[in-house]
Amino acid sequence: MMHFPDETIALAQKIVTDFTAKKWMIATAESCTGGLIAGALTEIPGSSAVVDRGFVTYTNTAKMEMLGVQEQTLTQFGAVSKETALQMVHGALFRSHADFAVAVTGIAGPGGGSTEKPVGLVHLAAKARSGGFIHHEMRYGDIGRDKVRLATLNTALEMLVTLGR
Repeated sequence: MMHFPDETIALAQKIVTDFTAKKWMIATAESCTGGLIAGALTEIPGSSAVVDRGFVTYTNTAKMEMLGVQEQTLTQFGAVSKETALQMVHGALFRSHADFAVAVTGIAGPGGGSTEKPVGLVHLAAKARSGGFIHHEMRYGDIGRDKVRLATLNTALEMLVTLGR
């Protein structure tokens, strides 16, 4: 068993319990978290009733091939952008059997940041097939790679909880 913080496990448990009761499925599209969202959800017994699939799309090529992110979007706005997160979540939802999808793309560090896109910048998007939608631009700061990824994981799970209400 991986060790996720109690707060993360509590969020994942709530999602698995609530979504199982409603017979809802989830797909994840992850870049900077590298599968942590799907990993946290699948730590919960019974999560197979809820987790349809996860896409780990660390490269731009993977984002385009697996999720249908447009090359023009990546060129114009960059991988770490609202526009890319929106296309990622849309692609995850419509390339799965899920009722809900969540997508994250960001700069976890320690390097890779710029003045316009500093380390700790993450764009998250969550979408329901029925139409509900949430986007968050988070600026966690240069707090360390592990902390950026964990904060992103928890924000993504909170977004699923919110959409599932």
